[in-house]
Amino acid sequence: MSNAMERLVNLAFFFASTGGTPVTAERIRTEVAGYPSDQDDATFLRMFERDKDQLRRMGLALDADEQGNYVLDRAGTFASGFELTAAEAAAIRTAGAALLDDPSFPFTEELRLALAKVSAEVAGPAPSAARLADEDPGRQGELVGALNAAANDAKRVSFGYTNSRGESAIREVEPFGLFLHDGRWYLVGRDVAKDDVRTYAVSRMHSVEVNAAKPKTPDFERPEGFSIASYLLLPFQYGADEFEAVLSFDPQAAWRAEALSAGRGSLEVHADGSVSWRVPARSAHRLLRFALEHGPGVTVTSPPGVADELAAGLREVANAHA
Repeated sequence: MSNAMERLVNLAFFFASTGGTPVTAERIRTEVAGYPSDQDDATFLRMFERDKDQLRRMGLALDADEQGNYVLDRAGTFASGFELTAAEAAAIRTAGAALLDDPSFPFTEELRLALAKVSAEVAGPAPSAARLADEDPGRQGELVGALNAAANDAKRVSFGYTNSRGESAIREVEPFGLFLHDGRWYLVGRDVAKDDVRTYAVSRMHSVEVNAAKPKTPDFERPEGFSIASYLLLPFQYGADEFEAVLSFDPQAAWRAEALSAGRGSLEVHADGSVSWRVPARSAHRLLRFALEHGPGVTVTSPPGVADELAAGLREVANAHA
């Protein structure tokens, strides 16, 4: 799928998920994947105008209110006619049906309706099912559906939460958005009591309740410039133990440092061409795994205990295969 088409699909799904609530162009810019975060306002507006026109040609009725906010007119939206080749229909069925029986996917009914006609045109056995969440997928899927609706309606939620240290407390949170990482769904939102934006694993929640007071009135506004992408951490930045790590890229691997760091932490280039990467971490095990997966040429140099563990593990592997 091209980048432009993927952005259009994301934009269409975004409008469909808003429930007819008007949204600002700035919210679209920060929450819809495909609009580069570093582009200037004029470039974004030109791109967005082209995308709006394309969606309207495809049958989506998009209106703007007096404040310049955008809303999808569900009653006036009808899909325009199109034809799929057998290969295209099979590809859509395969991608969609893989999620259809996934208990952790929160939009199965909507997907089931969308696939009904496509599946009728495709012969052959059904594709294998996918599983987005590894941990209690049915429960995560149910909670994600409720939390996603609360985020779209800007309604506060409360829930019991047990952190990675086993400490439990009741949280009241303004939900900004959700993301999936390594088999777990995560909620990003402002903890009301702490007045701080936090990330919560959905699998650690219980007794989730959405504020039922004034259901048509938002409880909060998302911060200007909020982007869910900025909360997608590196694999070793999830966990309970906070520490600073330093990874070293030798001169032959130094060219990979910028891409692997993903803008996290700081890079220092040395005279011999090697690069040191200083970055916050929360899991020594995942840090070691990250270094091994992206080696050779990438090593952990700090903290000393983690670096020693990596060296000892590599020696054991070498001895085992001597």
